[in-house]
Amino acid sequence: MFRMETEVDKEWRSVLGERLREANADRSPVMRALRDGPMGEEVPLHVWLLDDSSGELAGGLTGRTWARWLHVDLLWVDERHRGAGLGTRLLAEAERVARAERGCARARLETWDFQAPVFYRRHGYEIAGQVPDYPPGVTEYILVKTLA
Repeated sequence: MFRMETEVDKEWRSVLGERLREANADRSPVMRALRDGPMGEEVPLHVWLLDDSSGELAGGLTGRTWARWLHVDLLWVDERHRGAGLGTRLLAEAERVARAERGCARARLETWDFQAPVFYRRHGYEIAGQVPDYPPGVTEYILVKTLA
C-alpha cells in the first residue's frame, strides 16, 4: 500500500534529487564522472547592472555553470535602459566568466517568442529546439552557443 501526497516538501525534493543523481551515475559513465569530478558541481553565476546615480537595479542576468556549460536562467533590462546595449553587456560578461574563469565551452538558455529570440540569435545562439504552445499561445525556444 502506498500513500500519495502533493505538498511541497524541500526535504523530500532533496532526497529525490540525490537518488536521481545516484541512479543516473549508475547507468551512465559520463554522469558518474560528473558526479565524482569538479565539472559536476553546479555553481551560480550572477551579473548585475546598477545605476550609479540611484543605486537601482538597471538589469541583471542569473544563471549557473555545470559540466562546462553556462545555463542562462534569467536576463532582464529595465525598460528605461533598453536599447543602450546593456543586455549585450550582461550576456557578454556572463559568457566571459563562464569561459575564462569556469572553463565552459557552451551556453544554453530558453526564451519565449515574444521575449528575445532575435537578440540571442544576433549574439551567436542557434535554435536547438522549440516547444509550441508552452504556455498556450506562446512558443518557447531552446538556444545554444559555442563559447569561443
